[in-house]
Amino acid sequence: MTRPNPTVFDGHNDTLLRIVMDRRKGREIDFLAGVEGYHIDLPKAQAGGLAGGLFAMFSPNPDSLSSALGGKPAMGNPISQEVAEDFTYAMMDAGDEIVAQSGGAVRHCTSAAEIRTAMQEGALAMVYHIEGAEVIAPDLGNLDALYTRGLRSVGPVWSRDNVFAHGVPFSFPASPDHGPGLTAQGEDLVRACNAKGLMLDLSHLNEKGFWDIARLSDKPLVASHSNVHALSPTPRNLTDRQLDAIAESGGLVGLNFAVGFLREDGNHGRTDTPIAQMIAHLDYLLEKLGEAGVGIGSDFDGASMPREIGDARGLPLLVAAMAEAGYGEDLIARITHGNWIDLLERTWVA
Repeated sequence: MTRPNPTVFDGHNDTLLRIVMDRRKGREIDFLAGVEGYHIDLPKAQAGGLAGGLFAMFSPNPDSLSSALGGKPAMGNPISQEVAEDFTYAMMDAGDEIVAQSGGAVRHCTSAAEIRTAMQEGALAMVYHIEGAEVIAPDLGNLDALYTRGLRSVGPVWSRDNVFAHGVPFSFPASPDHGPGLTAQGEDLVRACNAKGLMLDLSHLNEKGFWDIARLSDKPLVASHSNVHALSPTPRNLTDRQLDAIAESGGLVGLNFAVGFLREDGNHGRTDTPIAQMIAHLDYLLEKLGEAGVGIGSDFDGASMPREIGDARGLPLLVAAMAEAGYGEDLIARITHGNWIDLLERTWVA
């Protein structure tokens, strides 16, 4: 199996949620054969050089499933653990089914070594990530079971509050300084994730929560799919001070392709946003974080993409734009996959 070079490891997509939601609406979904309208399926991944990524499990609010921000369910009231369990285990089941039926073309990976092997052998590396920790019991009593099931990354919040932390709204323009810091349960979650070697993802977390994790965590700080607040002043993006803290920790930020988080005007409907705007964010991130601190966090299947990119098949266009901007082969390889795999290897050590 051949791929365009370099290969891409993507820090965030919402494909498993789309699969579960569509199946519950009665639509037949075959990820391995290809799905019309999806940003990621196996044929698109193979065509675009997508070698793997963090496959997010986000649990929507059953009271607010109206379309928002490229099809992602709208922010609603906090959800129960029971609702989160329903969706999370359905998404894990969908991922496990894909792996089992793929004949080795898709592999569930729980270590950096497994990711490297999958990439070397032309398989798609799937890593399970929770976006919004509502499925985790407040006393963390089921965290070991989730880890055993294959969970390796936890975002304490989506853009709504829960028992652990507080998320930022989708207001614009606005600061990420919105609401209080981590709860006592949230502080316990940070310590438990550090002890187990689970990655903590700070995307969607408010600023006070960010600084609480920076104070408590002994792991690199990571924002899997966030951009630069100075270039696009949405609370979903990171301030210079936050970027400095991530750099100091040896952490990483994954470039989010969502047009509303790229644009100066925050318009989520402008899919004519040029790839040059993505390069502008990459340039800024590289200046603040250094060559080892920048990766890809597309938000495929969870947001509106620049029209030039479209879906996973458009990844080579971004790589070509990096080359045209003067990024050398080594730097491109770092951004597209090397930095993520190095970060996960350093983080997944208990």
